[in-house]
Order: sequence, then structure tokens, then C-alpha cells
Amino acid sequence: MPGFLVRSDFPTSHFSLTNRNQNNPLGITRYSDLLRLFMVLVIRISFLSLLLAGVAANSVAQSKKLAPITAVVECTQASAKGQIRQFVFDGNKETYFATEKNASAKDNFTLTFEKPVKVKTLEVLTGKPKGEDALKEANLEISEDGKTFQTVGKFQEGQATRKLDGKTVLAIRIQPTEDLKYPLTIREIVVDSEPAVRHFKYPVEFTIDVSDAPEMKEWTEKVARICERQYTMINEELKSEGFKPARSIRLTMKNDYDGVAYASGSRIVGSVKFFKSHPEDMGAFVHETVHVVQQYRTRGNPGWLVEGIADYIRFFKYEPGKAGRLNAERARYNGSYRTTAAFLNYLSEKYDPLIVQKLNKMLREGEYKEEAFQVLTKKTVQELDEEWRASLKK
Repeated sequence: MPGFLVRSDFPTSHFSLTNRNQNNPLGITRYSDLLRLFMVLVIRISFLSLLLAGVAANSVAQSKKLAPITAVVECTQASAKGQIRQFVFDGNKETYFATEKNASAKDNFTLTFEKPVKVKTLEVLTGKPKGEDALKEANLEISEDGKTFQTVGKFQEGQATRKLDGKTVLAIRIQPTEDLKYPLTIREIVVDSEPAVRHFKYPVEFTIDVSDAPEMKEWTEKVARICERQYTMINEELKSEGFKPARSIRLTMKNDYDGVAYASGSRIVGSVKFFKSHPEDMGAFVHETVHVVQQYRTRGNPGWLVEGIADYIRFFKYEPGKAGRLNAERARYNGSYRTTAAFLNYLSEKYDPLIVQKLNKMLREGEYKEEAFQVLTKKTVQELDEEWRASLKK
């Protein structure tokens, strides 16, 4: 360790084996020997403590350093059917994004990070996997603030690669320099950065319909991007073997709907009236996105549990701390929505952190029965209910 010297040249003549006996195993013959031995032990213990502290501090710093961040993707043009935007950053060079129409010099595609990162190298591959529609007339641009962009490279044979040596980047943009005779087609953006940027493990694209309320376009676009960012978390929480979530979801704002929001298949509908009065309640759409992911096709699943899981994801994963307090006298495990969500969170913390995922699998596969709680916790749901409500009184 710099600036720290451990001496190993202390006199050892008085510690010889010939001076040792049963009552004096170290061979100490005088007080000075004992003092020297004590000093050696103190120095070595101090050195070990400093070494361990340094290792621990380095581990914490390394952990923080490696925590990945998220990103969003945007394009000035609509996507071709099935060729969604998030395919450009899914870690799979066999998938690709394509615009619905031929791209013009006014079109662009942007990948924006959750926060600025230090980029070491940047590579963009365009065109379909077999080479069609590879981009030639375009610039590769970066921005530190997401507003002002600078060109760092040009595309050659459908590819652009740039070494940036740790330059701060918030956004990456692909900008055609002239009108194209083919769609803007991007296969993969590869970013080596610190911190790393998380790939879209479950690629999805939300498209919006605000024909009933054009003035809500900006707000609805923001909601769509929130739901896209949370899609990976939702699918991780509710994953089950063999299940493939929807990749295209339509979000429509309706004037003639008097509720809050609902989901049907891969479609979500929100009330113009409600969200004009409650624009901060964007978490309601995360709740509805959970319903899209649940995809419970069988009949007979209890509604209280279906809604409880959706609110569990919303209030205990997406926006923890906003569920509010419950009345222990009135709360019941099957109270649905945030009440059941709180019950599920209690079980997750006390019995099994994967209990919601396991219940979801049963519901998705048509295997759920009330006895599931006893199978998973060794207690009946009624016993768990009593225990949970008692905990609310504390």
C-alpha cells in the first residue's frame, strides 16, 4: 500500500527456540521482547485492516460504477409493421428496425440514455441482415445534452464506427443527409460505455392514438415512453418459461370512456376526461401494461388477485411508497388492487421473494387454486390474512 511500510527486520535473537518451554512457548526472556512482539502484531493488524477497508471500498465503487442505465428510442417516422424501434438496441444483430416509408433528409433516429455516459466506442450497423437497404447517405451524430448534436462519423457500406475515448454522451442520432429511395433501416447500435446501457431484453413499441384529444399528444407520448422503459421490469417480475410478451402495444385516449383506463389484448385505452384532471397519475398505465403482460387466457382466475398483482408491480416496483396506508380492521387479502398488492408484498418479504412470479405462472397456465398459498407458504390464505393484518397494526 502506498506510503505504508511494514518492517520485517525486528531482532529475533531473543525469540529463539532454545528459550522456549512449556510455560514460555514464545521464548520471551525480557520485557523488551514482549514490547517488540506487541508492536509487530499491532502493525500487521493495522495493515490488514487498511487492506480490507480498501478492498471493501473498491468493491462498493466498482458496484456503483457498473450499475447499468436505461435508454429510450425515438424516430420521426412510424415503424414498418413488426420492425419496432427497440430492435436497434436489443443485442441481436438478426433483428432490425425499419421506417414505414422511404426516409428523407428531415427524418432521423435517436437513442437517448437515462443520463450521460462516458462512451469508449460506438458502432452502428444498418440494413437488413442480408444487406438490403444498408445506409450510405447519413451522418452519425452525438449530443451531450440531447439538444445540440455534432457529427462524429459518416456511414460507409451501411456501417459507422467511432472511437470516442470516454466522451460524454447523452444521445446518439442517425441523420440521413439526403432523401433516400428506401426505408431507414437500422440493425443494431453497439455502445461500449461507463456505465453500461441496458439492452432492451423484451423489445416493445407503444404507438399512440390521440385523435380524440390531439392536445394530449405530448403527454401521451411521455406515458408511452414510461411504459416502454418499465416493460423489461414488468416481464422480469412476471416471467414464466416459454412465454413471449407482446411487442407492439397501442395506447388510445378516448373521449367517450368514463372510467380510468383498461387493457384488452395488446391494446390500452385511457380516459381523456380523467387524465386531463389527473395528469400525474401515469402509473395507471403501468398497471394496464401489466395486464397486457399477464395474458391470462383461462377463465375462473380471481379478479382480486389479477388486479392485486398489477398494483403490486405498480406500487411496490414502479413507484414504491405511493400505495398509502391501510386500515388493519377493514383490509382483507382479497380486497383487490392496492390492498391485495400490500398483502402480496408482505408475503414476498416474509416468505418468498418470487411468490408473485409463481402465482402469475399458475394464473397464466390455468393452474391456480386457493390452495396455492398453502403450497407456497405452508399456511392457508386465511392464516396469512390474519398474520398480515396483525402486522398492519404495528
